[in-house]
Amino acid sequence: MTGSPGGNPRLPRVTLLTREYPPEVYGGAGVHVAELARALRSEVEVSVACFGAPRSDPLVTAAVQPWSALPPTPEGSALRALSADLALAAAAEGSDLVHSHTWYANLAGLLAKRLWDVPHVATCHSLEPLRPWKVEQLRGGYAVSTWAERTALEDADAVIAVSAGMRDDLVGCYPGVDPARVRVVHNGIDPSRWAPDTGTGTLVRLGIDPDRPYVMWIGRVTRQKGITHLLDAARHLDPAAAIVLCAGAADTPGLADEVSSAVGALRTERDGVHWVEGMLPEPDVVQLMSHAAVFVCPSTYEPFGLINLEAMACEVPVVASAVGGIPEIVVDGVTGRLVGFERREDGSPADPARFAADLAGAIDELLADPGRAGEMGRAGRARVVEAFTWEAIAERTAGIYRELVSARRSSDDAGGETGRPSST
Repeated sequence: MTGSPGGNPRLPRVTLLTREYPPEVYGGAGVHVAELARALRSEVEVSVACFGAPRSDPLVTAAVQPWSALPPTPEGSALRALSADLALAAAAEGSDLVHSHTWYANLAGLLAKRLWDVPHVATCHSLEPLRPWKVEQLRGGYAVSTWAERTALEDADAVIAVSAGMRDDLVGCYPGVDPARVRVVHNGIDPSRWAPDTGTGTLVRLGIDPDRPYVMWIGRVTRQKGITHLLDAARHLDPAAAIVLCAGAADTPGLADEVSSAVGALRTERDGVHWVEGMLPEPDVVQLMSHAAVFVCPSTYEPFGLINLEAMACEVPVVASAVGGIPEIVVDGVTGRLVGFERREDGSPADPARFAADLAGAIDELLADPGRAGEMGRAGRARVVEAFTWEAIAERTAGIYRELVSARRSSDDAGGETGRPSST
């Protein structure tokens, strides 16, 4: 590794390329990048290049806007992402390695690799071929997003899958990706921030009775997160329990209307249905999770499922669909319950009524036995602290960086100058 003027080895310079970064975060990938960047500071020289407005965060060295001349259409949204990728690639000059996150930034990683002759690591937080419902959101842009993802992953020097389930999906969807280049590194969590909160101020402000047991769901209103199936299941739940739904933005106006109608219909059948719209501040989410009797993750596709870690860290038992990486997080019968899921080609459950009934049965099982539910909650937090801290995830990720940077430098030393542009 190249030495510094004082003779000590220089840490690799790594640029994280991402669409999402605080405060512009709407999903688990944005949380992942923010936490990983902070944890990596002791391992590498890390910087962030992201979409959006300028940030005050000192780690952010570039914040770029997509080309505004592109039309505000579903197809145009995919093209706008690719236009921002051009600026992200340029911003990576001087890096020893680039690390892209999600299809929105993967193509920027490919371009930066070519421009600056550096290794490219790509993390898969999801796979476009396994999210066919995105046609509703992107229309023809879905073909573009899938092309960008496939092209970048096939070219990357290493691909990080956030679960073993995701790794299997990845090599199945994209046979052009060399399985030897795919590494599994789970997501992580900060258990000092995600911890049980005994306060009730947030509940009272939102009109939620702290003394009534409630079932909680949180997520974007998208087919992937399974909210419609939970609403179907809620019709069968113990009426003594309330239901708290914390909903982010909907993928499409049509889906927003569909879910709004379903929530309205549910409210005619039972009381205690709380619809909390918009992304809440983290402390509010922590408090809501801490008081939930059961947290539910009915996702139809979930490569990892960070939200389950967050709930477990708050000592809440989790009922989740057994898809993707969730079985690597939730231990059935120990930290919660897993519900079987048989998938159709379009991503929906093969038998929606059966899936909803099974969800309801697992939730009611825990509502009926608070003692067992409490034991599962405590076991969940212990599992998080033992296996899913960001320090451990950053150490494993930095090990991949060092391996690739060292190999590139050894290759350069053996072959002489390769025409790599100067970073000065």
